[in-house]
Amino acid sequence: MLTLGIETSCDETSVAVTDCRNVLSNIVSSSVHLHKRYGGVVPEIASRFHVEYILEVLDKALGCSGKRLKDIKLIAVTNGPGLVGALLTGVSLAKSLSLSLQVPMIGVNHVLSHLYSAFLNDGTPGFPFIGLVVSGGHTALFYCRDGYKHKLLSQTLDDAVGEAFDKVAKILKLGYPGGPVVERSAKLSTNKDRVKLPKTFLGVHSLDFSFSGIKTAVLYYVRDIEKSSVLGPQSMDKELINDICCAFQETVLDELIGKAFLAAEMHKVKNIVVGGGVAANTRLREKFAYAAKFSGGIKVYFPQKSYCVDNAAMVGALGEELYKRGHRSDLSLSAEPNLEVVNA
Repeated sequence: MLTLGIETSCDETSVAVTDCRNVLSNIVSSSVHLHKRYGGVVPEIASRFHVEYILEVLDKALGCSGKRLKDIKLIAVTNGPGLVGALLTGVSLAKSLSLSLQVPMIGVNHVLSHLYSAFLNDGTPGFPFIGLVVSGGHTALFYCRDGYKHKLLSQTLDDAVGEAFDKVAKILKLGYPGGPVVERSAKLSTNKDRVKLPKTFLGVHSLDFSFSGIKTAVLYYVRDIEKSSVLGPQSMDKELINDICCAFQETVLDELIGKAFLAAEMHKVKNIVVGGGVAANTRLREKFAYAAKFSGGIKVYFPQKSYCVDNAAMVGALGEELYKRGHRSDLSLSAEPNLEVVNA
């Protein structure tokens, strides 16, 4: 079933053409370069970028797939959660195409599309599995069973893990977005035991996450270093910054991995799927692979790195699967910035 996927939840404008799990094209245009000077996404800038470029991205996605609009049989669009202005651009385009082409449309939850992005790979996981979504706006664990049915097990109590990366990068004056720059600095660390940061403890059997504390610990660590040095802010040399990044990254990744394997143990499943922007982190993949070796047969699946960022291929593929299972949307579909995942 030839599906057109549309994703405009934040700062990526993306359109894809998919046929089941086969991606014919997946075009992503990012406005991240416009947000760097502000240290985070500016909603108005993101929304205007979508309006300006979405038709160009649509044309390129169709061209790269070798298909035409009249070939499309389903429109799948992200309708939440996300920035309301950004979401409206994608939803408006989806409605226009659905009405003009006389083809059905389905709204897709952005978080769930990240969860199932690993299904675009060869050798996809079987059901049931534990799904871990890790991104700038979301950190959550799901129990997923056959039929694309899911149950929310836990989520972050404060900052999402990607948000924590951004804030630590800002504290260390490394730039935005924080995930890639912190990861690069951590790789350059020459003394991985130099900096000690506290680990969050929410209870032996708790699956919830919390990253606000470690972000604050980094802030206080940097503040104390600068106060104790006659050089003030200049006392933070590159080696120390690299060591701080390493300590921060190892601590937060350990929390993600520990909770994911705990959930798999509690629910007696042998598959873990990780999706979202932070899933592109190479160290996270290494640590998950290492932990899996001692887990008694649990397998861990990641999407290709190109499918970790916000993209329309995952929206189109998930939209088609949900449509086949009876899910429908009509022209009353709205942009829902706080859309929640409904347990199924």
